Amino acid sequence: MDTQRTAQHSVAALLPIMGVVFIAFLIIGLAMPVLPLHVHRGLGLSTFIVGLVVGSQFAASLISRLWAGRHADSLGAKHAIVTGLIVSALAGLLYLLSLRFVSEPAISVTILLLGRALLGAGESFIITGAQTWGLALAGAQNTGKVLAWMGTAMYAAFALGAPAGTILYGSHGFTAIALATTLAPLATLRLRRVAPTARSRPAFSKVVAAVWLPGAGLALSSVGLGAVTAFVALLFAARGWTVWPAFTTFAVAFIFARVVFGHLADRIGGAKVALVSVLIEAAGQALIWLAPSSALALIGAALTGFGYALAYPGFGVEAVRRAPAQSRGLAMGAYTAFLDVALAVASPGLGLIAGTTDLSTVFLASTLVVLCAAAIAVRLLYARSTVRSTPTSRSTTTTTSITALPATSLRSGRPS
Repeated sequence: MDTQRTAQHSVAALLPIMGVVFIAFLIIGLAMPVLPLHVHRGLGLSTFIVGLVVGSQFAASLISRLWAGRHADSLGAKHAIVTGLIVSALAGLLYLLSLRFVSEPAISVTILLLGRALLGAGESFIITGAQTWGLALAGAQNTGKVLAWMGTAMYAAFALGAPAGTILYGSHGFTAIALATTLAPLATLRLRRVAPTARSRPAFSKVVAAVWLPGAGLALSSVGLGAVTAFVALLFAARGWTVWPAFTTFAVAFIFARVVFGHLADRIGGAKVALVSVLIEAAGQALIWLAPSSALALIGAALTGFGYALAYPGFGVEAVRRAPAQSRGLAMGAYTAFLDVALAVASPGLGLIAGTTDLSTVFLASTLVVLCAAAIAVRLLYARSTVRSTPTSRSTTTTTSITALPATSLRSGRPS
């Protein structure tokens, strides 16, 4: 009963934070299905530029992620989240400014790139602050649950934002997306104070050394997310399929996996969950690549969302387990930075593949990359089993040695 009551209290305490994350990420969800169309069709620019615009957000998130972690540890989670909300609103203003130069695509896309960069920095501060806040409330033993519920709020925003963004774009153009990006973050600024979580600062290199292996697994598995974010809209549009169901299906499957199975990483181990998850995600990417119809492509999007949903907390549990307790904000920032690296590199890289081959080949490439994350999960699983067995061996040896001593030596410390 106590365990159940504690779990219910943890979820209740996380709900206000999840609300902030939901509203903040709704603006990203609004732009997901329409930003590639705005750049490719509205501005007449190439698929490589589409990948560059989408990837610029993740590049900015990468640059600011560790700063956001330090910020959350030293000044408190609320301060980090409020900073992110203000920066995100400024990104919306740059979106609006870019629309004044639509007749000059080079200028317009440059301003849009700056807006995406600010949005990436804002997102970094918001989610890092939210994760740090959640870990402070729920404790490290609930790392998987915290990451799962924060991700649920994010992808619920994506699920709602994709059709809403499509409707707004169809009715009022990209102006509506820009206005929403400006106004929505400002609606979430009333937050209660959250105290700083760290008093000492372990070496940055120590934190990165602790999280780099799980981070590498996250990076490889995130290429599937990058393929969906940047190119599934173009693939569906090119084949005459309705675009928004791909994002909504991905997000609904993601949320289902997080809600129903989000606790598994805490219960059975992050590496086990990560291994199964990346195999499911790779299967989904392969199905999108091969799909002759929208129905099969949507199944592929669902499998991708389901698999990636559990890969993030799976590798995340391993990262937090290895990191210093007093620097969990920095650890989460460093860990999530690997996602940013993957998306910042993968989006333009996949754009080059699309430009030289075709859009479906993007998902073949992402399938192969995601499969490489399985090797990381296997290594983590092996390392964890080795660590578990080592203390047992030492304990057995010590017990045997003590048992072999004469009884008098145990009492007096001298041989009999």
